[in-house]
Amino acid sequence: MVLSSTHKLSVVVAKIFTSNRVRIRRRKLHPLKRLLDYGQQYRQQMKLATAGSILNKLFDLAPPALIGVAVDIVVEQEDSIIAQLGVKDIFWQFLILSFLTVIIWMLESSFEYAYKRLWRNLAQNIQHDLRLDAYGHLQKLELAYFEERSTGGLMSILSDDINQLERFLDSGINDILQVATTVLIVGGAFFAIAPSVAWMAMLPIPFILWGTFTYQDLLAPRYADVREKVGLLNTRLSNNLSGITTIKSFTTEDYERQRLAVESEAYRRSNNQAIKLSAAFIPIIRMLILVGFTALMIFGGLATVNGKIAVGAYSVLVFLIQRLLWPLTRLGETFDQYQRAMASTNRVMDLLDTPVTIHPGNIPLAVDTVNGELAFENISFAYADRLPIIQNLSLSVPAGQTIAIVGTTGSGKSTLVKLLLRFYELHSGNITLDGIDIHQLNLRDLRQCIGLVSQDVFLFHGTVAENIAYGTFDATHQEIIMAAKVAEAHEFIMGLPDGYDTIVGERGQKLSGGQRQRIAIARAILKNPPILVLDEATSAVDNETEAAIQRSLERITVNRTTIAIAHRLSTIRNANCIYVMERGQLVESGTHEQLLQLNGIYANLWQVQSGFKS
Repeated sequence: MVLSSTHKLSVVVAKIFTSNRVRIRRRKLHPLKRLLDYGQQYRQQMKLATAGSILNKLFDLAPPALIGVAVDIVVEQEDSIIAQLGVKDIFWQFLILSFLTVIIWMLESSFEYAYKRLWRNLAQNIQHDLRLDAYGHLQKLELAYFEERSTGGLMSILSDDINQLERFLDSGINDILQVATTVLIVGGAFFAIAPSVAWMAMLPIPFILWGTFTYQDLLAPRYADVREKVGLLNTRLSNNLSGITTIKSFTTEDYERQRLAVESEAYRRSNNQAIKLSAAFIPIIRMLILVGFTALMIFGGLATVNGKIAVGAYSVLVFLIQRLLWPLTRLGETFDQYQRAMASTNRVMDLLDTPVTIHPGNIPLAVDTVNGELAFENISFAYADRLPIIQNLSLSVPAGQTIAIVGTTGSGKSTLVKLLLRFYELHSGNITLDGIDIHQLNLRDLRQCIGLVSQDVFLFHGTVAENIAYGTFDATHQEIIMAAKVAEAHEFIMGLPDGYDTIVGERGQKLSGGQRQRIAIARAILKNPPILVLDEATSAVDNETEAAIQRSLERITVNRTTIAIAHRLSTIRNANCIYVMERGQLVESGTHEQLLQLNGIYANLWQVQSGFKS
């Protein structure tokens, strides 16, 4: 067994090492490349959207040329460009020009509709997929991952960061494509119409692009810091909203407002650093544009007066240089959006690249074939950066019997349950179900076989019926009622304003602790698992409720493998066997009567709780 567990651990370590190497390699990729790799299934839609953006800009750049043709007709009349095609009549020349104008404007509008719809739908599709994939990946990670990270930080990734990507895909990519198209088309037109002055219009562009990419490099770390700060801010807000009862009871509203102010101020300062830099971009670029525009206006005008450039061509150039250079002022805003999106992309992709260290198992397990015989064989486990909490523990649970585990707080009782459900992986040893190592069993099938009633009952915002049927979604209303009756919850449920349709509130806050506990028991009863785990199932209830819960537990544990963890010894005195844990090891075992006769730890606990010696 030791050899097999060592081999199992080495396989897990090897997989983690390989996953880490892949993750590191992916993190070295540019965030845009990571995003494009993720969206491969939408490449056709990306191509169509790109074509729509480019074609829209091509037709958008046509009106200055039409104005130039109109000026040419007015000045040259029967020698105009259109006249050279064989149409000498001025009226027909303008009629043809008007017809071309209508066609061009219609095409421009059509392609604008096309690219907006395509880009926006693409943004929605990728946002939808990313959020589902990121959330789905989160659910596969072991509990240690969540213990090392804040809920607010994870919420920031799933919500705010993915929304940043949506905004960039919605409009940012289109802006970049259209600016690039403008530079290429207008630049080509300048050299075709007036090569002698074209360089004047092009002169600012290298400096504008250099300034843009320089700003990009300067802004990148600032926006990464902004994303980090907003994660910390969301963490503070999430914690405070979850603990609002504690805040009110200890009258710490002002204290918490101050703590929130510190996080909000850090976020504000981080944004200010980015804003200070990004706000200077457009004024600087505007001055560079002024150089090109002024040079063309002066030298191009002189060339036109001297007959080197036609009047119509000069008109086109004056309009085109504005269409060329002014859009470049938006590059600052576009790259500002781009940097925010790339910072968010890295955070989302890093989450998706986080390796799943829990082996999914490859042996299927049908619930109706499970006998429920459990064996913990020389298991050891320690939480990260902590001393071992369980050391070389062995424990057998015969099928259909009820065993109880008691002990002081921190002795490792609840950890056993987490290891059984494979929320964490063992460091050594094995746990078997019906003789099969649970590490080899399909993880989903394993957890389907186990019904957990925890001391920390979590109810979802919804109705009582929905919470009882959670995980058994095909249950009928009658089956829900029967489960509630067995859990002795039916009577209090019928006393609620809307009975089984009563909304319980977030985390079940509209119900008492005992009511939540009985709904949790009803949920486990409805699941009807071959193995039942009761982790302090009566820890938060009064004596009357405890008695009611005890009666229901006595019924549902018959012929079912049950592990009951309890501080209240009265709830487990009838167990087939009681184990006493101390510092991660079993120190006593036996029936209630046998343990009392030992006069050890259990007997002392019983004396304290019952108030008399046996």
